[in-house]
Amino acid sequence: MFIDLRSDTVTKPTPGMKEAMFSAELGDDVFGDDPTIIALEEKAAAMFGMEAALFCASGTMTNQLAIRVHTLPGSEVICDKMSHIYLYEGGGVPLNSFSSLKLLEGDKGRINSQQVRDAINNPDDIHQPITRLVSLENTMNKGGGCYYELSEIEAIKQVCNKHQLPLHLDGARLFNALVETGETTLTHGQLFDSISICLSKGLGCPVGSLLIGKRDFVKKARRFRKLMGGGWRQAGFLAAAGIYALDNHIERLKEDHARAREIGQILEKLPFVEEIYPIDTNIVIFRLPESILATEFVMKAKAFNLGCVTFGKHLIRFVTHLDFSDEHLVEFEKKIKQISF
Repeated sequence: MFIDLRSDTVTKPTPGMKEAMFSAELGDDVFGDDPTIIALEEKAAAMFGMEAALFCASGTMTNQLAIRVHTLPGSEVICDKMSHIYLYEGGGVPLNSFSSLKLLEGDKGRINSQQVRDAINNPDDIHQPITRLVSLENTMNKGGGCYYELSEIEAIKQVCNKHQLPLHLDGARLFNALVETGETTLTHGQLFDSISICLSKGLGCPVGSLLIGKRDFVKKARRFRKLMGGGWRQAGFLAAAGIYALDNHIERLKEDHARAREIGQILEKLPFVEEIYPIDTNIVIFRLPESILATEFVMKAKAFNLGCVTFGKHLIRFVTHLDFSDEHLVEFEKKIKQISF
């Protein structure tokens, strides 16, 4: 049995999701007449109390589209130095938006309102790029799945309002945060000018993300999506999976979090584990001793049919998901206890 904890993107559609996909009513999304895509976009927008949404192939695309619409060439975007938009989107911000990034050092990837306030450039100083956007990530991937306190987001929003800056949320795993905090999608929709949510991680879809915002914003994003080659045709098959996931797979994220914490308890007893990041949601990051490279650990784990990824020279990441059951957890414990150095 191969236990794949490399990411929550490795999930396969459930039987119910497959049934929804195969029975989806289809059209042509480039012409704007795929009824299932329209239904998904309207559903997502309504969940967040926002005007419109755009169904895209990936979270990288939705983030990059948001930045492209919010900024102008020569702009600067404020974000944490561990942000996905900086580390894992192929240099997309300077390539797609001709903008630079001001990288802040937050608390495990979470920046605060004072940092944002201090990072905003003087628009009258011709030596500096004009600050055009603030971007947050929730939950924070590189921070071990930690999430923002709502009060901090509200404080950052106040700073953005004062300086007339839009606030974007890379909410790839936002629902993981919401099931822990009990906060609502409507609350977040009121705080952000645009939100990207991923359907192919914890929600279990085969592919797809949504960009949500005001109607004019989404209209501009649709144009840029076309320029990026992101227009697709009978993608209602995929949109049906998204509708099913939003209806059926949000509350069950708590199960992933519980299993992640159990993994943490297993790791605590192992001799090669130096430190475990706090486990807030479905991501487990632990540190190896200086004498053991993360690449070496991944190779040894693979030999025991255990999938994980490096997250630094001595850091390993596991991510739980809907295809990782209690049975897999038992097997995980057996396998990882066999690894030795």
